[in-house]
Amino acid sequence: MSRQSTASLALIALAVGSFAIGTTEFIVMGLLPDVAADFRISIPAAGTMISAYALGVVAGAPLLALITASMPRKPLLLGTMALFVAGNALTAIAPTYGVAILSRVIVAFTHGAFFGVASVIAMRLVPVERQARAIALMFSGLMLVNVPGVPFGTLLGQAFGWRMAFWAVAAFGLAAALAVWIWVPQIEVDARPNLRQDLAVVCQRDVLLALLTTVLGFGGVFTVFTYIAPALEQVSGIAPHGVSSVLLLMGLGVTLGNSIGGWLADRALMPALTGILALLALALAAFAVALGSPVGAICIAVLWGAAGFATISPLQARVVLGLLVFSAISDGTKS
Repeated sequence: MSRQSTASLALIALAVGSFAIGTTEFIVMGLLPDVAADFRISIPAAGTMISAYALGVVAGAPLLALITASMPRKPLLLGTMALFVAGNALTAIAPTYGVAILSRVIVAFTHGAFFGVASVIAMRLVPVERQARAIALMFSGLMLVNVPGVPFGTLLGQAFGWRMAFWAVAAFGLAAALAVWIWVPQIEVDARPNLRQDLAVVCQRDVLLALLTTVLGFGGVFTVFTYIAPALEQVSGIAPHGVSSVLLLMGLGVTLGNSIGGWLADRALMPALTGILALLALALAAFAVALGSPVGAICIAVLWGAAGFATISPLQARVVLGLLVFSAISDGTKS
């Protein structure tokens, strides 16, 4: 098998993993009423599962990065996927809501670790001139989450119980682990990161402003997305089985918005980011009004999904720009 074929198969394996992790992140949104009913709690209380996952990502990514910095990349990736499968299986059998919350935190710990390690592996698999495309292919699984992943998981959970959806996600994770084991080659470990230097980069003004923009700008997306299913069912009057169809339409909007956002960011980063955030704010405001009509809610939901995920590329580019500015200043100071 040629080196290019080996790299392609390895990138597909990583894409399957990113699809599984992205699906488990978003799938709860479509199943929130079912989870609440099963545990006999309110829908706002059930939303804590999403907050727990987010906190697990925030805390777990840097912690695991420090603990596993010297570990070989492939075994680390396999260990991450094993933890992912175990965490989702625990969610599927959780006897109490407390156990379900704990399982979501466990799964969340794998989120940042996987994407960090997978990005490094993807870059090592190909020549320098193809590294950006390799990372894009690895993340393509994440981009597909909102088209087949979440709508299918919602439909499956509504038909056979929300726990079945998490068994399906665990099966995706197992398939990803098997693909990684077969197709991903061994990758040498980089030099151990310098924690003081990394913190100095993050604490720079441009980087902090970019991160704050991400928190505030994308925070509005998740505030609404968390309760999208009960909002469509209880306010718009859409039947539960129709929610998966709405999520599919939103997924198409998300995919289109992500592409448009990247295209605009390449041409004029800050004007694009400002314009998209303004459109997102308008869409969120209009959504509150449009919820009273099923047709209006669906139309605005698709627009809101497109605007929300169109922010991803500009926001990431803004963070990278801040890092580059700091790097240039540091190099100038040293010389």
